[in-house]
Amino acid sequence: MEVEKSLKLKLLTTGAAAGVLNGFFGGGGGMALVPLLRGWIGLEDARAFATSVAVMLPLCAVSAAAYFLRGGIDLGAAWPFLLGGLAGGILSGLSFKRVPPKLLVRAFALLLLFGGLRSVLA
Repeated sequence: MEVEKSLKLKLLTTGAAAGVLNGFFGGGGGMALVPLLRGWIGLEDARAFATSVAVMLPLCAVSAAAYFLRGGIDLGAAWPFLLGGLAGGILSGLSFKRVPPKLLVRAFALLLLFGGLRSVLA
């Protein structure tokens, strides 16, 4: 399938924005990627969330490698989070189809609002 030039540019720009945010904010690229995939690219809610996860995996791996090479990762402190995150990722991936997209969007908005408020008030 031939992808038109303007869509290719949007996809590349969206990916670059997610990569930059991920590098600076440690996984924060996904926070920007979902709204960009929904609003700018035009993906439906559930597809935007799932696509964001698929895109963030390699971006997180690249960012983690860069941080690791610069000595910025405490692997001892990271293990409990990795194990919990693995369990949470499996559970949410298995139950994803059962959650209404509107609920996902609202929960995501609340998460963004909470994180933003915590950052501003900290």
